[in-house]
Amino acid sequence: MSFLDENNKEKAILVALNTGQRDEQISRSLEELALLAATAGAKVVDQVVQNKDAPDKTYYLGRGKVEELAVLIEHLALDLVIFDQELSPTQIRNLERVLKTKIIDRTNLILDIFAGRALSREGKLQVELAQMQYLLPRLIGLGQQLSRLGGGIGTRGPGETQLEVDRRVIRKRISNLRKDLSTLRKQRLLHRQRRKRNQCYVISLVGYTNAGKSTLLNSLTGSSLYTEDKLFATLDPAVKRGILNNGEEVLFTDTVGFIEKLPRQLITAFQATLEEIAAGDLLLHIIDISHPNHLNQITIVREHLQNIDPESAAREQLVFNKIDLLDSSTEIEYLKREFPDAIFISAYKNSDVDQLKERIADHLNRRRPMVKVYLPYAEGKLLSVIREHGEIKNIDYQEEYLTVEATVNPLMIKRLEKYFKNPAL
Repeated sequence: MSFLDENNKEKAILVALNTGQRDEQISRSLEELALLAATAGAKVVDQVVQNKDAPDKTYYLGRGKVEELAVLIEHLALDLVIFDQELSPTQIRNLERVLKTKIIDRTNLILDIFAGRALSREGKLQVELAQMQYLLPRLIGLGQQLSRLGGGIGTRGPGETQLEVDRRVIRKRISNLRKDLSTLRKQRLLHRQRRKRNQCYVISLVGYTNAGKSTLLNSLTGSSLYTEDKLFATLDPAVKRGILNNGEEVLFTDTVGFIEKLPRQLITAFQATLEEIAAGDLLLHIIDISHPNHLNQITIVREHLQNIDPESAAREQLVFNKIDLLDSSTEIEYLKREFPDAIFISAYKNSDVDQLKERIADHLNRRRPMVKVYLPYAEGKLLSVIREHGEIKNIDYQEEYLTVEATVNPLMIKRLEKYFKNPAL
């Protein structure tokens, strides 16, 4: 979605500093920054890259490059300069003084997109907290932006009503937001505990932004969540019930997508949402196979997951999505050799989703312990419970009880343990 119509889009230039990275790294980062800018509603007309050993403390770029940029801004009548790295308050103030136009960095741009996409109360609170944490040290450095209420990209969302208040008021607002989010975090914990008590398996969909997680969730559960081919199309987590091929009911959760250089303020503010990942019994790592940098995106997502939950790798199932967008099967054959346990699907066309469901069932079965219980006929109702949360392998009918061998949800062990002892012994 674009926040401004085509005629009113802000004209922007992208700026990056190469301090020794490979050219393809800079190119990839700027390509993603351009997509972020387009998502926010800007029209990117040019980009500038300077090779420099280290960022300049005063201007981030060298003074000469800043002067060149000023000429380019005037020549192209630009409204906005977007830097690919986070700028300090001093750098923003100094750049605005020389360039005489609005300056935002990658962090501010991503926060701006989140502000436009958050729909739920929790999502709005999380985005506002991230914006306040970003704004607080920049009250001095923001210069012109403090008087630019409603001035387009970089000034939207909950933060714009706070641009002219002092640090004390913002600190108080941050404190209140943290309290509200703490309450919501406790509510999420209670929901997870309730799901555990009900022996519900939770499957978390994770991945790079725009990998197709919401589309896959719709395919797995028959839901109709909003989807769009843009970065961060959905922010608010969703939990939906789905039925596997063996008839077992599980819960699927869709979480916010990851991205390279994800702002630390967002990671902090979205902690409660990200904790949903750690609660998943299985993590479906969704990858956009049609994206030219999908291998790098796998690495980025795995790094984020590792920071959230150090044991996440043990519960990861790679799912390469959007195979319908490939012109040749060569890439799939290569990836099948590199990732022999991966699943290849098209969520949009519902292709091979049943195969994914079978793989999920296999994962869950491997987590289930085998038990042998001796059920009195009066407790025969437990058979249906075992069938619902496990798989019965054998039933032997004795005179006074049933001997049942089954794989069961680990959460059922405590409920069944009093039937582990053979009453005939």
